[in-house]
Amino acid sequence: MTSRRPTANFSASPHTLPAVAPRPTLRDVATAAGVHPATASRALNEATRVLVRPATVERVREVAAALGYQVNPIARSLKTSRSETVGVLVPDLTNPLFPPIVRGIEDALAEAGYTALTANTDNDPARTASSFAVMQARQVDGFIIATALLDDPLVHEAAQRGVPMVLVNRQTEHLDASVVAGDDATGIARTIDHLVELGHRDIAHVAGPLTVSTGAVRLRAFRSAMQHHGLPDDRIVVADSYSEAAGRTAALELLAGQPPTAVVAGNDLLAIGCYDALEESGLRCPDDVSVVGFNDMPLVSRLRPPLTSVRVPQYELGVEAARLLLDRLSGRTPTARVVLLPVSLVVRGSTAPPSR
Repeated sequence: MTSRRPTANFSASPHTLPAVAPRPTLRDVATAAGVHPATASRALNEATRVLVRPATVERVREVAAALGYQVNPIARSLKTSRSETVGVLVPDLTNPLFPPIVRGIEDALAEAGYTALTANTDNDPARTASSFAVMQARQVDGFIIATALLDDPLVHEAAQRGVPMVLVNRQTEHLDASVVAGDDATGIARTIDHLVELGHRDIAHVAGPLTVSTGAVRLRAFRSAMQHHGLPDDRIVVADSYSEAAGRTAALELLAGQPPTAVVAGNDLLAIGCYDALEESGLRCPDDVSVVGFNDMPLVSRLRPPLTSVRVPQYELGVEAARLLLDRLSGRTPTARVVLLPVSLVVRGSTAPPSR
């Protein structure tokens, strides 16, 4: 007798999965909000939201949230010829200065529906050029660049081609592009004022690389501030990179002769290198030599002694850079702008009156 296999009857099964509800569409949002689909689209797009009355924008956004509507980025990019992505180039993500900047960029872009694609270049011009080319091939809408050199052929060439970009924390000479940076000159001036008030007259500077604007601007500011106080401005050693090792090497050169009573470092990593050099030389900070950094990176308050440093609003640098780029992409700010954010000197235990 031939056995017969039972046939599955899915329609009668008590465990049949319910049908998936269709995703709400832009037309569904518009209908529920009582507006035209084009109006709903403008209200949900940060770049065109200004064209719609605020009350209407609020109503459309509330309806979209209630319905669970999400903008389809692929459909929007096909319609607008934009990818809604931004390329972000940073020189060294292990430098604690840059993660807060990148976070500010990401947060500001996300509010506008954009995504950041971040590449670490290790301060290598060839790697910078390669990352730039790859991001352009992926059709990013613009760039936020923290890797710019003072004389940067890549950035100049991109600007000539009309590539939307904003430089952050660094500048390139003779470039018609928006820049967001801290007020370096004021930060150095306040540092020298502080040291002079403590009684220091023999002040040296461990400068950052002069191929980047931060190194050059802070060196000029050091010379200017020293001259303002009628003090010699020639005790300068230029580090070959913004790193602890480079700071140590530069500081050891300064300490080989008569040590200065204070050292102004081009950034916090160089200042930490100065700590290393002082320890190797049998000197103490601040008893023998006071040290000041720049940027006020996270955790420098936990050094021994805690580092006096110029505080740069790192997160705000990223936010402002993203906003400037979004303004450029939307046409709201067609001309380049230079934005210098205020800085402040945070006095801690690494500075004290000179012992001699």
